[in-house]
Amino acid sequence: MGDLLKDKVAVVTGSGRGIGRGIALLLASEGAKVVVNDLGGSVDGDGDSATPADEVVNEIKAAGGDAVANYDSVATMDGGENIIKTALDSFGKIDIVVAVAGILRDRMLFNMTEEEWDAVIAVHLKGTFTVCKAASILFRQQRSGRIITFSSTSGLYGNSGQANYGAAKDGIAGFTRAVARDLGRYGVTVNSISPGADSRMTQTVPQSARDIRAASGMQGTAAVTPLQLNRDPEDVAPMVAWLVSDEADNVNGHVFHCQGGQISLMNNPSEERTLRKNGRWSVEEIDAMFSGTLGMDMVNPSPPQPPKE
Repeated sequence: MGDLLKDKVAVVTGSGRGIGRGIALLLASEGAKVVVNDLGGSVDGDGDSATPADEVVNEIKAAGGDAVANYDSVATMDGGENIIKTALDSFGKIDIVVAVAGILRDRMLFNMTEEEWDAVIAVHLKGTFTVCKAASILFRQQRSGRIITFSSTSGLYGNSGQANYGAAKDGIAGFTRAVARDLGRYGVTVNSISPGADSRMTQTVPQSARDIRAASGMQGTAAVTPLQLNRDPEDVAPMVAWLVSDEADNVNGHVFHCQGGQISLMNNPSEERTLRKNGRWSVEEIDAMFSGTLGMDMVNPSPPQPPKE
């Protein structure tokens, strides 16, 4: 057992399996008391089971750590508040929130239902808000705290068939930057992880979508790094553990991509090229200027395809 997080109390949502499980286990091994939250549903959010959260709690206790299970859904305000209340009732305080919980309902936009849109937004985006909102009240009062959210390259860059998931994940990146400004003055840091790891969720992504992502440069290439990058879900946990420690007290409002042995600081949105003139641009002027200025080397991530016969 380490002591990097000794006497800290952490909530990790969606920690019954995959990335969340790896984070909960590592935080506990570094001395944190952990609330293992997991609804125990399927990848698309259906059903519930106490087993995933209970199994992780048992693993932590077997290794000499301290943990309790919570089975609330992050998708409701009551659920988010109850998750934080579990930490207070069990351990008397809250220091760390790691919001990992997520589901997938992938569908091309023209086939996506309102329910599929709403369900994914509710778990990812609203689910991040519900838990962080409840914790932020306490963090502000105690003038300390750590929040880790989870974004994705599907949101930062876009991914075919994931309009709901991508919107939620890019929203979480924006949420992170805004809340970092809200809470930084109170000694609270808020950062986000974009994980490159295999999980139940990534196993449902079709190969065609993976090919589009690779072609658009969303995955590391030999030109960028000679490393053979693993996609083990446990590889994400060390960066999370460091970010929630006292050692990272001045790291606030950033998004990090973590995959295998590679950790990348992702750019905040910034101007790449700019056209300026005195007064308003006309449509004709934009048409004449665009291709040789703003449009230089611009790539269409999904160019038109001939109809299938």
